[in-house]
Amino acid sequence: MVQSCCLPAVVEKNGRFCRAGLAVVLRYIIQKTYEADPSNKGILELLGFKRTCLKACAEVSEWTRLCEISIPLAVENFLKVSHNPHQNIPKEILLFENKLGEPVRVHNDDKIRRQKVQQQKMLDKTARTDISSKEDRTVENQEPGSADLELRTAFSKLTLQKMPLATNREPSHIRKIKTSELPPLEHIFAEGLYFTLTDIVLLPCIHHFLAACKKHQNNILQLPLILSWYRRVLEVPGIKQATVKCNIKNILNCQSHSLPNVCQQNTSTAFKEPENIPEEIQFIGGPRPTITKLMEKGIEAIFSPHPCPKWTLDWDSLPAAVNPGKGKMSADRALRKQQQLNNLIALVTKLAKPGDVIVDFCSGGGHVGIVLGYILPLCQVILVENKEQSLICAEKRSDELGLHNIWFIQANMDNFKGSFNIGVALHACGVATDMVIEHCIKVGAAFVVSPCCYGFIQNTSKFAFPQSHQFKKVLSYKEHMILCRFADQTAVQLPPERRQIGKQCMGLVDLDRAWSVERSNYSVQVITMEPQSCSPKNNLITGIPV
Repeated sequence: MVQSCCLPAVVEKNGRFCRAGLAVVLRYIIQKTYEADPSNKGILELLGFKRTCLKACAEVSEWTRLCEISIPLAVENFLKVSHNPHQNIPKEILLFENKLGEPVRVHNDDKIRRQKVQQQKMLDKTARTDISSKEDRTVENQEPGSADLELRTAFSKLTLQKMPLATNREPSHIRKIKTSELPPLEHIFAEGLYFTLTDIVLLPCIHHFLAACKKHQNNILQLPLILSWYRRVLEVPGIKQATVKCNIKNILNCQSHSLPNVCQQNTSTAFKEPENIPEEIQFIGGPRPTITKLMEKGIEAIFSPHPCPKWTLDWDSLPAAVNPGKGKMSADRALRKQQQLNNLIALVTKLAKPGDVIVDFCSGGGHVGIVLGYILPLCQVILVENKEQSLICAEKRSDELGLHNIWFIQANMDNFKGSFNIGVALHACGVATDMVIEHCIKVGAAFVVSPCCYGFIQNTSKFAFPQSHQFKKVLSYKEHMILCRFADQTAVQLPPERRQIGKQCMGLVDLDRAWSVERSNYSVQVITMEPQSCSPKNNLITGIPV
């Protein structure tokens, strides 16, 4: 199973549950370390507020993308050509520099920012008497005075000590300051004030980059915030111990003589990340002008007839671990879930052959994958899901049934690299639908996908919308986004006319997807689930290699 995943990967003793990808594996190590010693609460602080650090996939989280993909790849490529004296700083490094300059947002930032105002006023009073002593401080130990409060807050977290509470309330003139007028908090570590897993992952990459920049002083001078961050991270007690064991030396100490006042250099040249959406989309007039524009070019939503609209499993005869109707769902919701599963499973069973590998992407608790594993015992079923708890629940259900043809992979979708014959996904959110289809095309697999959350569709590093040549000739990105936004307006409580327009927009968005896939020699259809009331998002996209 490890061969189907990107390293690093961890496989449980039973050989059926694998965790893959840098972020997933590191989060797992932290959790297991805490379970082994619950008194070590400091280890959990690495997962950040609400334990969400690097939890989201790279397509969704900018930090996960920087840590797992962008910066490691950029540094690797830079090291290959670092001998070139004219080599530019990678844009990914400049993006990190830029993010370190953004205002910090933490859950109690209002309180900390008011304390900062009070501190700054006190600093102003004593500034003149401190000038001579400040001039003697070395660059290595220099921190901007305005960031002193942020530093104390950050290091109190590292030592698991609470900040001392002020004995008195802030003065009235401090309390009366509007939130919008408060000074921003400054980054101490990558994601803000607190040291997290993100800092640990980025440190080796930045260390190797700075080591390669020894002969490129101009490059280093463009990165004052990264240099300050680098120094602070190396001062974290656990990092200090690790660097000694790994024989890693502070690059800046080795060359500090050639970096005068580096922390005060101008950062105006920092890379600015391009916006995915060039301007705020205005929905004045709704989707009708866009739909009309497509119709004038002969483009309308096309729905193929359902090949087996009456097909259904005998749910009452199935074990409780297979049947969603015998779980914790309400009766109405369980019925709709059964109807949705009927549609997917009917199409998959028409495609599946003994020995086939079926992958249930975005599997959640395994409603689709476990049913397939149960009714197709001669097929291998792999559940791929990023949320650990959902996958653990799926594994428990599988164990109850005694199934031995199901495997579980906790990973971001990009970290699954295995070959398979059929890919399925029930209500894959936003661009996750496009990622599933892309995975299937790469290995020449058939697919049955039910899209969801059309409103979350937007351009990413991998996907640009519209996707098909036919739609690109007619619609701009903004016009396509209008279709996506209104495709989400299919909820049952909306007026019938609005739901009909939403369904039309869904059909057009999925038609664009279907036409794009046809370029890869696939036969593609967009089908409506039966009955349509089983879900507001009742489209199915099926693709079979020609």
